[in-house]
Amino acid sequence: MTAVPASGAEPTPGKDTKHKGQGVLKTRAGYAWVGLVAAAILGIVVLVFILQNLEQAHVQMFTWQWNLPIGVLVLLAVIMGALVTALVGGYRILQLRRAAKKAK
Repeated sequence: MTAVPASGAEPTPGKDTKHKGQGVLKTRAGYAWVGLVAAAILGIVVLVFILQNLEQAHVQMFTWQWNLPIGVLVLLAVIMGALVTALVGGYRILQLRRAAKKAK
């Protein structure tokens, strides 16, 4: 016959004890929610930046001319930089895939 600990007794050392957060599965859905919340916070920060920088700026590129708020111009510059980075990165990935296929 084994002894049963009384309620409130501390667990026996060496046995499986659960700590806060232990045993919780990390899933893609969980990571997606974290990414979604981070994107929402970033979107709010960008919106506040744009609303605080509404002064108009004159932009001339080649033969085109625009008058846009400074915040919008900065946002467009960031988007263009991200697109160029994605294109260069995508091209490099294609190069590495081709090299990996030739090596097989």
